[in-house]
Amino acid sequence: MSGASVAAAERNALADSLLREGPDAPTLCGEWTTRDLLAHLVIRERRPDAAPGILVKPLSFWTQRVQNQAADRDYGANIALIRSGPPLWSPIALPFLVGVDVQEYFIHHEDVRRAREGWSPRPADEARDAILWSQLGMLGKLAFRSSPVGVTLRRPDGAEHAVKSGPRTVTITGEPGELVVYASGREQAVVSFDGEPADVAATKATDRGL
Repeated sequence: MSGASVAAAERNALADSLLREGPDAPTLCGEWTTRDLLAHLVIRERRPDAAPGILVKPLSFWTQRVQNQAADRDYGANIALIRSGPPLWSPIALPFLVGVDVQEYFIHHEDVRRAREGWSPRPADEARDAILWSQLGMLGKLAFRSSPVGVTLRRPDGAEHAVKSGPRTVTITGEPGELVVYASGREQAVVSFDGEPADVAATKATDRGL
């Protein structure tokens, strides 16, 4: 399966969950409801003018205004926009960003799924997990940049991403999707830790916000 096909599958799976949950369901994105999360995804693909405000605080007022406008639109119409994918003129449509797209939709799908009790990881998917693993090195370096100890992310088969160097190392083991969810700042992930107890505690306390 091509990267574009994986991205389309993840996008549609997320759209299905958003439709099933409705606009007022909780997510793992702080106070955002599913309506707010959907608005974020719409402007990510269709309002590049709002993107700088995500990282540049003085511009955040504009991002928030655009997102509020998107959230006020019909929920079903916004889901249809997500299903259709980014327009050709959107920077998100550039082919070399397809891996980032898969990661974005996977994480936010889990934000919807795991906000309720009784969730469990989705079954493994070879094509999807390969793309998530390829993205994990960069994501991990950003997530654990402030860790006081070294961090290695390991799959059950032994493959590793060493994302932070240090005098001692904590190894976090999990399936690619679980490692992606954890590295993106979510606690609702099935991962295990190996290292000195104090180092593990320090790693868990690291601000993984991007």
